[in-house]
Amino acid sequence: MQKESIRLLNVWELNPIWDVLTKSEKEEVQRQIEIKRYDKGSIIHREGDTPTHMRMLVSGKIKIYKENLRQQIIRMLKPYDFFSYRALVGGGGYNSNAEALERCIVYELNKACFIKLLQSNNAFCFRVMKNMASDLGVQEAKTVNLTQKHIPGRLAEALLSLKHNYGTDEDGVTIAMYMSREDLANMSNMNTANAIRTLSLFAQEGIVGVDGRKIKILDEEELTKISRLG
Repeated sequence: MQKESIRLLNVWELNPIWDVLTKSEKEEVQRQIEIKRYDKGSIIHREGDTPTHMRMLVSGKIKIYKENLRQQIIRMLKPYDFFSYRALVGGGGYNSNAEALERCIVYELNKACFIKLLQSNNAFCFRVMKNMASDLGVQEAKTVNLTQKHIPGRLAEALLSLKHNYGTDEDGVTIAMYMSREDLANMSNMNTANAIRTLSLFAQEGIVGVDGRKIKILDEEELTKISRLG
């Protein structure tokens, strides 16, 4: 990880949560925020670490995961997503790990400045609460999906989620996110062998196309049906 010396640019346009700040608050954020690069494989924070910053991903991809008997990916971040901030508000240590899946740029705002903004700006506080509530809703839905759906439904859900988060290449079908089979399995709460087997079955049925780590969604309607039926 390297700290960047460049100035913060256009942060107010990156996520609407910032645009309710006053001019003086924006100037304070400008002074306090740090811009950092994390190389692929870098751990941004570990479960149990004391929270120090509210973070926003600017470029790259990050996975949020827990380590139990096997790794469980609980969230995949896309540019302009916030993370690391729940523990700042709720107290205690981080309850998950954050790892860069590729080289990333992250904006980091220290705890003191973030908490001060929450306490002094009601509109900003409300937007953070909405963001946190939205994240919680997504996680609740994911928990239900991973516990109640069968293996094909869980993998279909993961593939659709990746397409929704990261979009597609110019061909309109190739998911613009290349994941290892192990990460895809960890995202779907299954072992790697089951992920490979189910992905191959989807390919045989013409629902997806597979070229190394590239996955094409060829029949999104059918994939959505499999996800919905579980």
